[in-house]
Amino acid sequence: MRMLIFLLAFGLLLGCTSKNTNIKTGRWRGVIEMQQREVPFTFDVAQDAKGTYTVDINNAEEKILLDEVTVTNDSVRMVLHIFDAELRARIAGDELTGSFVKNYAPNATLPFRARFQEDFRFAPASTAAGVDFSGTYQVTFSHDTVAYPAVGVFKQTGNVVTGTFLRPTGDYRYLEGNVVHDQLLLSAFDGNHAFIFEARLTGDSLHGDFFSGKSGQEKFVGVKNANAALPDAEHLTYLKPGFDHITFQFPGLDGSLISPQDERFKNKVLVLQIFGSWCPNCMDETRFLADWYRKNAGRGVEVLGLAYERKDDFTYASERVKKMKEKLNVPYDFVIAGTSDKQKAAATLPMLNHVLAFPTTIFIGTDRKVKYIHTGFSGPGTGVYYEQFVQRFNQIINEALKTGT
Repeated sequence: MRMLIFLLAFGLLLGCTSKNTNIKTGRWRGVIEMQQREVPFTFDVAQDAKGTYTVDINNAEEKILLDEVTVTNDSVRMVLHIFDAELRARIAGDELTGSFVKNYAPNATLPFRARFQEDFRFAPASTAAGVDFSGTYQVTFSHDTVAYPAVGVFKQTGNVVTGTFLRPTGDYRYLEGNVVHDQLLLSAFDGNHAFIFEARLTGDSLHGDFFSGKSGQEKFVGVKNANAALPDAEHLTYLKPGFDHITFQFPGLDGSLISPQDERFKNKVLVLQIFGSWCPNCMDETRFLADWYRKNAGRGVEVLGLAYERKDDFTYASERVKKMKEKLNVPYDFVIAGTSDKQKAAATLPMLNHVLAFPTTIFIGTDRKVKYIHTGFSGPGTGVYYEQFVQRFNQIINEALKTGT
């Protein structure tokens, strides 16, 4: 009798521990806590007829699809797109409580929570705004003794603001937020980075603070300027005197060595993409290059990605790039070139003055000589600046194909 009671009790316990708690489908408002601040974003949970969950993270008009979402018992695990990072949380009805985890950097873990059916960033859209931040700004970011230029572009409707900051090394992608009283608050969560910008406007002068991750902090100042611009992206990275070629031998994703001098690239224009699978700007450029290559490969152009990953481990690095290649449906090839440390990356390409940015794009003519090097990338979140990049990219390719050099 005692054995029967024990088995019944054990069965009930097993049933309780193995029973899944569903996560509610619809709009959620997530918050990542960092530096005594909250980085808000919204996400949408969906479930198909087979019970499979998907999540879309929203940043302005961008949606980042998460298709590796698992619910086990009362917990949910969301693999963050192509990145080696996850949201892990306990489900409790209308609330999630857990962590934003970077698997490659455990010390970077941050608290995460979310609430169901909340649909705003910093404040409901009905909240009145005291200042209009719309416009283009010439901006300078600074940290300690280091400063760099930027361009801020913002569009405000009511108290809702979207836009971004462009830098010489790339843009901060899709920012979204609100004007709360007289303060501009913008945030972004791209799956690998959490950003928050706080700013105020005095006349045409902008001043504020930028926070990223556990400890990143910078100040910025700016002034409205419709003609705001960055340094010429084609003159920041260049070949050292005495060089006109790029030479290397790096392993492809299957381990076989690949070089720009290989027969497959002979008499073709070659675009080299210095990138990392951990880099959201690189993700944007990869999407552009993948679509462009599918439409133009037959014209005598090749693209080769040079991956600089978070760990100096070929197996780890190649698996990260393979996942990115699959999820973004990239038709061109990649090599594992090194790690994401910029000084170490530069050492792998000693003919360059430096590796300033991920991504950096190198254009090689049919004579195998370097024609242009473009530092950084102004992605689709920058609007007209992205359109200008696409126009210039096509101009360079067309000239190289026309001249045959």
